[in-house]
Amino acid sequence: MHIYNTLTRRKEPFSPLVAGKVSMYVCGMTVYDYCHLGHARVMVAFDVITRYLRHRGYDVTYVRNITDIDDKILKRAEENGETISALTERMIAAMHEDEARLNVLPPSQEPRATGHIGDIVAMIETLIEKGFAYAAANGDVYYRVRKFADYGKLNNRQLDDMRSGARVDVDVHKEDPLDFVLWKAAKPGEAHWHSPWGDGRPGWHIECSAMSTCCLGDTFDIHGGGPDLTFPHHENEIAQSEAATGKTYVNTWMHAGAVRVNQEKMSKSLGNFFTIRDVLDEHDPEVVRYLLVASHYRSAINYSVDSLVEARKSLTRLYTALDGVNGDEQAAASDAAERFTAAMDDDFNTPVALAALFDLARDLNRAKSDQPAEAPRLAGELKRLAGVLGLLQQTPQTFLKGAQQQVALSDEEIEAKIAERYAAKASKDFARADAIRDELAALGIILKDSREGTTWVIEAP
Repeated sequence: MHIYNTLTRRKEPFSPLVAGKVSMYVCGMTVYDYCHLGHARVMVAFDVITRYLRHRGYDVTYVRNITDIDDKILKRAEENGETISALTERMIAAMHEDEARLNVLPPSQEPRATGHIGDIVAMIETLIEKGFAYAAANGDVYYRVRKFADYGKLNNRQLDDMRSGARVDVDVHKEDPLDFVLWKAAKPGEAHWHSPWGDGRPGWHIECSAMSTCCLGDTFDIHGGGPDLTFPHHENEIAQSEAATGKTYVNTWMHAGAVRVNQEKMSKSLGNFFTIRDVLDEHDPEVVRYLLVASHYRSAINYSVDSLVEARKSLTRLYTALDGVNGDEQAAASDAAERFTAAMDDDFNTPVALAALFDLARDLNRAKSDQPAEAPRLAGELKRLAGVLGLLQQTPQTFLKGAQQQVALSDEEIEAKIAERYAAKASKDFARADAIRDELAALGIILKDSREGTTWVIEAP
């Protein structure tokens, strides 16, 4: 198995620290609002990675944190007139609902920042003792970026190139503009915890360093997150953790691609910002998941109505192949399974893995008419492999019926159109017959003629 490592910028053979076990940490959500499509991208990407590693026999400990104290949380709670805990508990519950609808498995552990204040304080104390951090006169504690010789290695940046820019905070209490905060002194009335430097709360970056090492140890196998986290968040995590422990923090860094909406960056200012629940209220969650899985996890995804239509068509092809066949779950692995495994072993290449599933579906369709005895084996294999991607979890009847419900015509109206087309063909009015076929196709209703008669399936919403 080979995985692309953001740190080295190349694919590398994957060799976990402990044979047969994988330790993985993924940066989770800051729970001040509902999760959006970008969060869904990360959720699903690392869910697929976790499922596949377990499919390959690894014992995976998947840790994904929750940031439940942050400036945005304080601001939103004040705006809403609610307590911080009321806001964060509500948003955490909503996040779990979104995950479940997307068929995302819960992580092995889900630590919260507020549950690790003691660990965070202890790590900051270690950094101060080693000279990597300092307490300022205003009660804040900062990290000395220039003290860490390897700062910038994840993003291949030089320190002097970072001196200016929007991401560097200007603060008169810092020794250097590049230094970043580890502990924030509390303002009057703010939520706070006690520390050797006064009442305050942790900075964002130190939270993940403390939680990941507490859950997985000083060094672990994989650290993942969204595309916007490489700098400064993950760069700062490396600096904090390696300075504190003196050990390599993470062996493999993985980052999911961004989500674009109609080829534009998703943002509230552009009016193209979608929460997960907004999308799932309008579209079948499995169709949305398919869209997220169909692109390689490192690639950008374009979210649009057209892309969802294509995702539904693709899922319909797979479910239509399964329709009417009881799969044999004990069937032996096929050539398609070998291609699936080879694709996933190559940095979790889901597009190529899906191509193997469509080859299986094609073989299954042929077997249903030519080799009926072979069909259950192929159906079982198709469901088993798709399950590794978290797909084909409904019955064919349920999915296809759901697709049908999105069409403006009832079953009776569709059958009446088919009867009208049959009458047109019988009277040799082939132009009218073709027009009816095209009319139904425009609605996503695909007719299939055979010696036994005409059947129909839904291939678009």
